[in-house]
Amino acid sequence: MSVSAVWHPFTQHATEPAPPVVTRTDGAWIETDRGRLLDGISSWWVVTHGHRQPQIMAAIREASEVLDQVIFAGLTHEPAEKLAEALVEMAPGGLAHVFYSDSGSTAVEVALKMALGYWRHAGDGRHRIAVMEHSYHGDTIGTMSVGERGVFNAAYDPLMFGVEKLPFPTGDGQATLDAFETLARSGQMAALILEPLVLGAGGMLMYAPEVLRGLREICDRHDVLLIADEVMTGWGRTGRLWACDHAGIAPDILCTSKGLTGGAVPLAATLASERIFRAHYSTDRTRTFFHSSSYTANPIACAAALANVALWQAEPMQQRLDKLAALQAERLARFEGDARFENLRQCGTITALDLRVGQGGYLAEDGPRMRAHFMAEGVLLRPLGNTVYLLPPYCVTGEDLDLAYAAIDSYGRI
Repeated sequence: MSVSAVWHPFTQHATEPAPPVVTRTDGAWIETDRGRLLDGISSWWVVTHGHRQPQIMAAIREASEVLDQVIFAGLTHEPAEKLAEALVEMAPGGLAHVFYSDSGSTAVEVALKMALGYWRHAGDGRHRIAVMEHSYHGDTIGTMSVGERGVFNAAYDPLMFGVEKLPFPTGDGQATLDAFETLARSGQMAALILEPLVLGAGGMLMYAPEVLRGLREICDRHDVLLIADEVMTGWGRTGRLWACDHAGIAPDILCTSKGLTGGAVPLAATLASERIFRAHYSTDRTRTFFHSSSYTANPIACAAALANVALWQAEPMQQRLDKLAALQAERLARFEGDARFENLRQCGTITALDLRVGQGGYLAEDGPRMRAHFMAEGVLLRPLGNTVYLLPPYCVTGEDLDLAYAAIDSYGRI
C-alpha cells in the first residue's frame, strides 16, 4: 500500500485510512474531495469566528504587502506593538507585558521559564511546580512534564521533570483546595499551572469558578505564582472572553494562542505581571529572559490577531456567545436520561458527553469508530476516547448543530 510522505499528528498510519484532501474552507464548513464536513471542533479548537473570516483575511493580505518575518530581537514593528497594547487592555487586570511565540506549547514553556526565572532573580530557592490531575499543556518536554502522564508521552518519561499533582476538583473541590494549601505551605512552590474551568485534552472535564477562585486565594496567601493556560479556554470558548473572568481573578501569567488570530495563522502570547517583568529587568545581563522563537511576533500573524481584536471590540460578541451556548444546551438536552450516554456537561460554547458502552480512556476503541462514523455523516468530530464533545466556530447555526447532534445520536444506536 502506498503511504504518503506526510506524517500526521496523533495518527496511527498503520490503522488509519488515508485522510480526505481539503480543498476549501468557509465559515463552519470544510470542503474535501469526498464531500463537505461541518467543523464541529473548530479544527482543533483554533477557529473562533469561522474559517476565512473576511476582516481577518483582509488584514493578512494587507500586511503581506509591506511586511514579512523580521527578527524581533533588537527590532520591533507596529502590528506587534499595537497588539501588545490591546492584549494588556483586554486581559485580566495586572498583566502588563506580552512575550510572543508561535504555539500554545511554546507559550506555556515561556510561562514556566518566566516563573522559575522570577524566583531565581528574587533570590528564592523555589522551584516546584504544581499541576492538576488530567491536565494537558502541550507536547514539548516542559509542557508534557506539567501535563498528565500516559501512553501518549510514556516514551519520553526520562526527559521529563517531576511535579506536584493536585486531584481534579469534584463536588465543591475542597479536596483539591486542601491538597494545594498543604503544598503551598511548604514554601517551595514556585507556581501552579492550570487550565481554568475546562481541561480540554483530558476529556473536557469541567470544574466550578469557585474552585479557581479558591486556588487563586491560596496562591495569594503563600506567594505562589498562578499560570493560567488559556490557550483553549480563551477567546470566548467558556462563554466569556477569558475563563478566568468567570471567577473574577487574574493570574500572574496567562498563555494564549489558538483563537488569538481567530484561528487563521499561528501565533501565541504569554502575558506577565509587572513584578515578573521587573525581576528580569536589570543592568545585569545575566538576568535577561533567554528565550526566543524564530518566528516571534510574525508581523502578518500579529495583523491577523489585531483584526480578531477589532472584531471583539466592534461585534456583539457576548450576545453571540450566549446565543451559541443556548443553542448547544437545547440540543445536548436530547440526551438527558438516555442510557447510552452519561456525564452530560457544558461550559459556555463547549458541550461534552461520555459514551457508556466500551472501555474508557484515550485509546478506547470507540474513539476511532465514532470519528469515522461522524465523518461519514458529514461532521468533523474527534472524540477523546469515549468522550464526545462539540466546540464549534461561533458562526455555526442551529441547523448545523442539529446535524452534529443527529450524528452523535445515530452512532449510539448502531
